[in-house]
Amino acid sequence: MIRVAVWGAGMMGQGLLDYILDRPRDIELVGVIDRHPEKHGRNVRELLGRDCDVEVTSDIDAVLGRKPDVVCILTASNLAEISDQVEPTVRAGANAIGIAETLAFPWASDAAWAKRFDALAKEHGVSILGTGINPGFVLDALPIALSSVCLRVDRIEASRVNDLSPFGPTVMASQGVGTTVEEFERGIADGSIVGHIGFRESIGLIGRAMGWEIDEIVETREPIITGIERSTPHVRVAPGDVCGCRHVAWAYSRGELKIELVHPQQIHPEAEGQDTGDYLKIIGDPNISLSNQPEIPGGKGTYASVGNYIPLIGGAKPGILTVLDMPLPRFSSPSV
Repeated sequence: MIRVAVWGAGMMGQGLLDYILDRPRDIELVGVIDRHPEKHGRNVRELLGRDCDVEVTSDIDAVLGRKPDVVCILTASNLAEISDQVEPTVRAGANAIGIAETLAFPWASDAAWAKRFDALAKEHGVSILGTGINPGFVLDALPIALSSVCLRVDRIEASRVNDLSPFGPTVMASQGVGTTVEEFERGIADGSIVGHIGFRESIGLIGRAMGWEIDEIVETREPIITGIERSTPHVRVAPGDVCGCRHVAWAYSRGELKIELVHPQQIHPEAEGQDTGDYLKIIGDPNISLSNQPEIPGGKGTYASVGNYIPLIGGAKPGILTVLDMPLPRFSSPSV
């Protein structure tokens, strides 16, 4: 039985809680931590309508004192935002699995952070892993796996066309959804609109796997403008305003293009005839082209990835790991 605590009881955390409760013979839920006061004192039964008396709390020491084997951190995107969650987890002797995009390859955004936490994890004999749908799978792990049947790989191209509609206000703001074109451009300039977080991490994973020394990364972020009104529970977009962001990254090694990643994200793309999907291409010997429609759902894919790594991380080596360091992940069957 693997003892697991969940840190973050939002949409992602609640999805993972459902996953855990479907596997009572394999995983024991020992705690749920969340920073929102309105959830404190409520139990998982109230959150999910599932038979579970574990309460949501802000008492970190109490939850970590129950000696979880794994703490799953589903809270934020950036390393600085999760430091005060990863550090006590590691010091408590628990493995950490997180969905922060920057944790998938932390050397890309903060090598000093990665060095510090790698040393801390090794000191305490535990592992830290970042995973999710993207980065962690679609635009990196999946094309890397496809490369295993190639004799030569010259370049990797990957794109993910997805629907942002299921996500909340934080994601909408980060993509500029609901802004005017002028507001979008100002947001790109001041950093409040970031587009996709994770391209540099995906490029780092691919580069490491392929043995490519990436010496230049070029990125563009452009507004996707709607011709009709679109809305979700969190945002209304008028015709002529921004319904999403088209983010592209090109990675070069010694002047040669090696990786091209394209990620247009918008709400209700079907409203103007845009299909969603995941598309991968390897230029080499042999050439490989793979497409999947519609997109793999980002939310479900992310918390499923976390859950399916829970049985694998206990046997991993200590330190900061990437999906490249882990055994081949696979679906873990419910045990209800």
